[in-house]
Amino acid sequence: MSRAGWTAGALAALVAGSAGYVAGHGGNPVPALVERARSRLAHRPPGEPAPVTPSPAKATGPVVYYRDPDGKPAYSLAPMLTADGRVFRAVRAGEDVRFDDPEDGEAMPADRAANGISGQGAATSDARQVLYYRNPMGLADTSPVPKKDSMGMDYIPVYAGEDEGGVVKVATGKVQRTGVRTELAERRVLSLPVRAPGSVEEDERRISVIAMRTDAFIEKVEPVTTGDHVHKGQPLLRLFAPEINAVAAQYLTSIGYEGGRRRLENLAIPPEVIDEIGRTHKVPPSITWSSPRDGVVVERNVSDGMKAKSGDVLFRIVDHTRVWVLADVTERDLAGVAEGQKATVRVRAFPDRTFTGTVTRIYPHLNMETRTARLRVELPNPDGALRPSMYADVEITTGDAKPVVAVPDDAVIDTGERQVVLLDRGEGRFEPKAVKVGLRGRGYVEIREGVSAGDRVVTAANFLIDAESNLKAALQGMTAPKDDRQASGAGGTP
Repeated sequence: MSRAGWTAGALAALVAGSAGYVAGHGGNPVPALVERARSRLAHRPPGEPAPVTPSPAKATGPVVYYRDPDGKPAYSLAPMLTADGRVFRAVRAGEDVRFDDPEDGEAMPADRAANGISGQGAATSDARQVLYYRNPMGLADTSPVPKKDSMGMDYIPVYAGEDEGGVVKVATGKVQRTGVRTELAERRVLSLPVRAPGSVEEDERRISVIAMRTDAFIEKVEPVTTGDHVHKGQPLLRLFAPEINAVAAQYLTSIGYEGGRRRLENLAIPPEVIDEIGRTHKVPPSITWSSPRDGVVVERNVSDGMKAKSGDVLFRIVDHTRVWVLADVTERDLAGVAEGQKATVRVRAFPDRTFTGTVTRIYPHLNMETRTARLRVELPNPDGALRPSMYADVEITTGDAKPVVAVPDDAVIDTGERQVVLLDRGEGRFEPKAVKVGLRGRGYVEIREGVSAGDRVVTAANFLIDAESNLKAALQGMTAPKDDRQASGAGGTP
């Protein structure tokens, strides 16, 4: 534009402003304004470019929504009227207002970018190839030809190069502000601990009972009390039994015959006593009874001079060098437990110690009231620290020792019908990927399909990305475009 033309335009603007001022305030300030404009034009540097009045953005593209004609905060997705009968104004994609900060490199809204509209106005996109048209509301409904939805809104064209197979784009500034964190999918060994309460019990196979098989009189009890530790062969008491003496006399008259010794053994006479009778050929006036094993005396029911009847229990001795822990596992966790698995046991008396044992038995019946199954853990107890009836916390490590591809639990978005993770493709691009999960343990979940080792997955701000980038539409858009018959069945109008 020449200098003369620019001067004429500026003078015309000043005259128009002056006319408005006169209409509102009276007077005629036009000569003064003209003189001021001429003075400024005369003193403008020769190299300074003339100011250009920006032209308003052209209203192009599909109708995005409708707003109140007076500028009030009232909006609608469909045409509507105000209270006094005036029509809401249609707002097209080319004139839509941006609410983000243009200085942070924010990407254009999807509706505007799909129509080739930039921040300065509408850009033509006829030269680009249209792949298909998608629903303007983000629904999983596409069409190979232009059409409108049930509200009369135009379907948005998707051009070649814009469709990256469901990849969601988020501006780098928003990725930083929302605190997006990622982590590599790695191969690791997953172990799911099964925890169950239990109690320490005696090993049933390490209990010995000293009971009489005939009536006898106790002559002397050794100084052994409940809680004492005894050794195998240690004397416990001395007794006299008439029946034992009679059988011993018969044995002496029939030495060499199996029947006489067998009758003494049937009366539970200790083997060393029987050997002494055969060696000395004498019937002892009393018999010394000794301990059958190493262990702790947990029960003593005998005193000097008392009469013991057949069947009376005189001593109960238990070996505590190995104990059982009986734990109750819930029905839900029972499938992950098997005999032979290692178990870690902690007791309240020694919170800083752990005891390691093996699951040796899973009992075949469930408790009908608690819906739990009982299992048995055997573990060594050489120092006797574990005592029967102690409460115990049992932890059984389940899972395979083979490494599997795993991601953090926070990386999986569970929609109820399927599980999805977000793959970080770099530069603010995120790809939703449907996966099949497996075992879970210690904050990680196995991925059996959909993710490979080395893929970077999003572990934080998943749902913020979902809300910001219309992730739901991207997930549904992974299916192939529907034809006209499918689109019309979804409520669209070709």
